Amino acid sequence: MGLYADHVLPRLVHRVCGLPPAVRQRARLLTHARGEVLEIGIGSGLSMPHYDPAAVERVVGVDPSDAMFDRALEAARGRGIALEVVRGSAERMPLEDAAADTVVAVYTLCSVPDVEAALGEIRRVLRPGGRLLFCEHGEAPDPAVRRWQRRIDPIWGLVAGGCRLGRPIPALLERAGFDVSELESRYLRGWKPASFNYRGIAGHGRSRRPE
Repeated sequence: MGLYADHVLPRLVHRVCGLPPAVRQRARLLTHARGEVLEIGIGSGLSMPHYDPAAVERVVGVDPSDAMFDRALEAARGRGIALEVVRGSAERMPLEDAAADTVVAVYTLCSVPDVEAALGEIRRVLRPGGRLLFCEHGEAPDPAVRRWQRRIDPIWGLVAGGCRLGRPIPALLERAGFDVSELESRYLRGWKPASFNYRGIAGHGRSRRPE
């Protein structure tokens, strides 16, 4: 899996996440980015053209693979926004507490091995009053589609870098203590098990209760 995971998969992700329906979702979401931005799963820098240099001071991109960092830095060139890329996992980010005004997760939480730990880290690095901007595919509302998501998940995860088709994104955010203030959910054009899309904004909300 080394060659595939390090070289083939990042380029497949870049291609799929660069399809028009995904690009439109990303563009709409990122109009809300402000201040110091942390983007989880920066990848090839597909978000960089959509940040507003009048509103965003700097972007720090965290990704577990550095295979596409050069492409991300190239995407940032000439945009008027400084980009720093850091190799690290969403579950243990090499950042100080309260480091970001905005955290961005676009088609990333589906692939994080421990999504609960990642959401805890997002709360840690997000400043008071800061916002999480998220756009993710996940659990479909239709029982028949959900059954297909569960059936396909084991094989899909092997070929798609650990991606899970049916994660219940809003419920995960709520359990992690986030307050989802805006949410749009609908099918995008494409294969139904992978095309139910959640796009929204969340704040710190309540303090998470100890387990």
